[in-house]
Amino acid sequence: MRLGSQVIITSNIPETVLKLEALQQGERFVKIIKEDTFLVEDAKLAIEKAYMASEETTIIILAAKTFSPIVQNKLLKVIEEPPKNKEFILLTPSKSTILDTIKSRLPVSVLSEEKEVENLGLEMAQLSLAAIYEFIQAHKRTDAKSMKQLVERISKEAIKSGRYNLDEKTLILFSNAFLALDVGSPPQFVLTTLLLKLLARKRK
Repeated sequence: MRLGSQVIITSNIPETVLKLEALQQGERFVKIIKEDTFLVEDAKLAIEKAYMASEETTIIILAAKTFSPIVQNKLLKVIEEPPKNKEFILLTPSKSTILDTIKSRLPVSVLSEEKEVENLGLEMAQLSLAAIYEFIQAHKRTDAKSMKQLVERISKEAIKSGRYNLDEKTLILFSNAFLALDVGSPPQFVLTTLLLKLLARKRK
């Protein structure tokens, strides 16, 4: 990580800002950080800050979950031709939301932030009715969004174990589980159906 004009893709904006501040060596920081969307008025403020005369290098950090195309186009000129001693760093979680015109003018770096993966709590290689019952009881209050993540992990662990017939029928099982959650089926019912059908697909 460096203190120069760039786009940083990060899932943890506050932590990334702290890391940038740790690199500070006399530079002046201007931070415009939004919890959700970067607005047109925020872009106007950033441009005002950029044109304020300063002999020291000023790092202008713009951070938000989303930058609309209108906002990015408004920022484009000042990013393309920044005033003297001004550097722009854009922080956002998704690379796909950044316009190609911005990406063509600023280097883009994606921070690989390792997340600790909790133990699934279900040994897919040794799946049994008893294990399924305990697992379902442990997740009887899991909401649809979290259940999708759980289904994804179960599918990966099942494939990784090599103990299941990975034909079209098995793959459809996982696809149907996601679809059922999307249309509002009870998460516990979806989990129960998936695991029981998966058990039937287990190699002897």
